[in-house]
Amino acid sequence: MMSGGVQSGPKALIRKYVDRLIQKGGADRIYMLVHIYAFAYICRMQKEAETFFRMLADSTRLRCLMLMQARGELCVCEFTHALDLSQPKISRHLAHLREAGVLVARRSGTWMYYRISPDLQNWAVQILQTTLAGVRNTEPFESDRSKLEAMSNRPGSICGN
Repeated sequence: MMSGGVQSGPKALIRKYVDRLIQKGGADRIYMLVHIYAFAYICRMQKEAETFFRMLADSTRLRCLMLMQARGELCVCEFTHALDLSQPKISRHLAHLREAGVLVARRSGTWMYYRISPDLQNWAVQILQTTLAGVRNTEPFESDRSKLEAMSNRPGSICGN
């Protein structure tokens, strides 16, 4: 912001600090700050990748992700039917995926629907696509899809939509 020719705000403070460092021969300090920022960015990206692969390492989470990758948004009841697992177990795994930023959820009455996050990094989306292409016709992924397709009244009368 400009107020009487004086800048204020975070950008102005950073610019003022950088100018002061340059005037005092602090180019080395600027170089160091840039490297610290780059290192922090790389660490954050590494953490995201580690978290993403940790989410894929569990078979229940992977099966849920493959169903969503193939079919889009699904209700918890659809996962319980297709995977033949209890609702609390499915919900716990979906919550882990949501907390990791892999999924987004929406509530419709008492029912929860999940889908792959539209904000998921491109590299992660490509991994999901490649994984689905590789496992599409293998067990348990093929039977999960078959059970989901055979589910009567999905999700209408079961989920109360």
